[in-house]
Amino acid sequence: MLIEGLYTVKECNQEDQNILATIMLHKDHDIFKGHFPGNPVMPGVCMLQIIKEFTEEATGKQLFLSVSSNIKFMAIINPEINPEVTLAISYTEEGDQVKIKNTSSIGETVALKLSATFKIMG
Repeated sequence: MLIEGLYTVKECNQEDQNILATIMLHKDHDIFKGHFPGNPVMPGVCMLQIIKEFTEEATGKQLFLSVSSNIKFMAIINPEINPEVTLAISYTEEGDQVKIKNTSSIGETVALKLSATFKIMG
């Protein structure tokens, strides 16, 4: 985990090339003190990192984000209001790449949609 203590995994299931995970954000993490004081918001780059980490765990490969063909931030994730985030990730390995599609939700609200390609490192 690149950002220690930002979240804990509540549940994670993998079937074939699909991952369904629920994480609990730690609202008192230092990252939220700076982003933003008095109104904490989950940084988009942190969500991308979390998705990458789950995909690396599932594939057993170190990955590098090479192309993000579609990123849509659709709702603000405030860890004080919505600490539980669900990530649905599907992936395919093609040569030296892993292509993913992700939908991250807070309750019934879609917060993030992502289509991206990761390069497999070494």
